[in-house]
Amino acid sequence: MQYQSQSVAKPYFIAAIGLFIGQILFGLVMGLQYVMGDFLFPEIPFNVARMVHTNLLIVWLLFGFMGSAYFLVPEESERELFSPKLALLLFWIFLIAGALTILGYLLVPYATLADLTGNELLPTMGREFLEQPTITKIGIVIVALGFLFNIGMTILGGRKTVVNLVLLTGLLGLAVFFLFSFYNPVNVVDDKFYWWWVVHLWVEGVWELILGAILAFVLIKVTGVDREVIEKWLYVIIAMSLITGIIGTGHHYYWIGTPEYWQWWGSIFSAMEPIPFFMMTIFAFNMVNRRRRDHPNKAAVLWALGTAVMAFLGAGVWGFMHTLAPVNYYTHGTQITAAHGHMAFYGAYVMIVLTMISYAMPIMRGQKAANMRAQVMEMWSFWLMTVSMVFITLFLTGAGVLQTYLQRYTDDPLPFMVVQDKIEIFYWLREIAGVVFIIGLVLYVISFFVKGNEAKVVADTA
Repeated sequence: MQYQSQSVAKPYFIAAIGLFIGQILFGLVMGLQYVMGDFLFPEIPFNVARMVHTNLLIVWLLFGFMGSAYFLVPEESERELFSPKLALLLFWIFLIAGALTILGYLLVPYATLADLTGNELLPTMGREFLEQPTITKIGIVIVALGFLFNIGMTILGGRKTVVNLVLLTGLLGLAVFFLFSFYNPVNVVDDKFYWWWVVHLWVEGVWELILGAILAFVLIKVTGVDREVIEKWLYVIIAMSLITGIIGTGHHYYWIGTPEYWQWWGSIFSAMEPIPFFMMTIFAFNMVNRRRRDHPNKAAVLWALGTAVMAFLGAGVWGFMHTLAPVNYYTHGTQITAAHGHMAFYGAYVMIVLTMISYAMPIMRGQKAANMRAQVMEMWSFWLMTVSMVFITLFLTGAGVLQTYLQRYTDDPLPFMVVQDKIEIFYWLREIAGVVFIIGLVLYVISFFVKGNEAKVVADTA
C-alpha cells in the first residue's frame, strides 16, 4: 500500500541529487588544482573548493537519508506521516541554510564569515568537515530535532518493525553525536579526540544502521523474502557494526597524544570492521537469490547489490589496508586515506541513497518501476559511476603507495612537493575517471525523464 504523505520524500531526493552534482563538480575543480595549481585561483582557492566538496557530500547525504526515512517509515508503520507540512517546512529551512552556507564559503573569506556569523560567542568553526558557521550548526540541530519528532511520532502511532526501529536508532545517533561539533576545546589532543566522535561515529557507527535499515527495506520489497529472515540478518549486521565501529574509533587515536593502548584496541577492533560489510554482501546476494517475486525494477536491485559489494570493498578491504597501527604509522594522511574515503563513501552511503531513489521515485510518480528504456540508461549510469570510482580508488592507491615510500618509508625521504610532482600522473588519471563519473551521474538524472511504457503501481503487501 502507498501513502500520500510519502510524496514529501520527492523534494528531498531532488535536492540530494542537485547537491550531489555540485559536489562532483567541485571535486573535478580540486582534481585540476592538484595538477594546475592556479586553476580558478584566486576565485576558488583549493581550501575553499575542498570545504565545499566535503560539506556538500555531508549535506546531500543527509537530504538523502531524510527523504529515505520519509518514504520508508509510513510504509513500515502502516500509517501516514505524522506531519507532512512539518517535513516540507524543515526541507526549505535545511536547503536555504545549506545554500547560504555554501555561498558564504565561496563569496566571503572564511575568517570574515566567522566574524559575520558570531563565531566568537560559541567558537565551533575551523575544523575539517565541521567548518559550518555556528549558526548553521544550530540550524542543523533544529532541523534534526523536528525531523526526529516527525519520524518518531509516526513510528509510535503505527506498526513497530525492526527496520523502523533500526533506522530510528541510527538517526537518533546521528543527531546525538553531531552535538560534539559544538565542543571545541583549546587542547589539540582533546579537540581531535572528540572530533572523531562526530566524524568516525557517524560514518563507521550510526550511519551503518541507516544503511542497513534502508537496504533491508528495499530487499524486502524487491525480493518478497519473509521479513523475519531479513530482520534476523539485520540484527546480526548492526550488532557487529556497532561493536567494531565504536571501539574501532581507536584507530584514529594512534598518533594524536592518546594512551598507547589505543594502538592495540584500535588495531584489533578496526581490523574486525570489514566483517559486518562482508556479511552485508552475503545477505544481499542471498536474499536476491531466494527471491519469491521478480520485481520489475531491475535497476533498484542492481543498486542494492552494488551497495553491498562496494561498501565491503571501500569500507572493508580498503579500510583494512591501512588500519593497523604499524601500517597506519606510515600511511596516515596520504593518498591511501583518500582512496579509502572515496570508495567507502560511494559504496556505503552514496549508493544506498541512489538505491532508495531508484526504488521510490517511480512509485511516487504512479509507477511500479520505470520503463525499460529508462532502466537501461540508469544501469549504464550505475556501471559508469561504479567502474570510474573503482579506477579513482586504484589511481589514488597507486599515488598513496608511492607517496608513502618516497616521502616516509625510504632511507632517503623526499620533500612533500617533490613527491607530489613524481605522482602527478596518478592525479591526471584520477581526473579522467572523475569526468567519466559525472557523465554517469548525468545519465542517472536523464533516466528519470526517459519516456516509455511504465508498469502501474499495484498494492504491495510485503
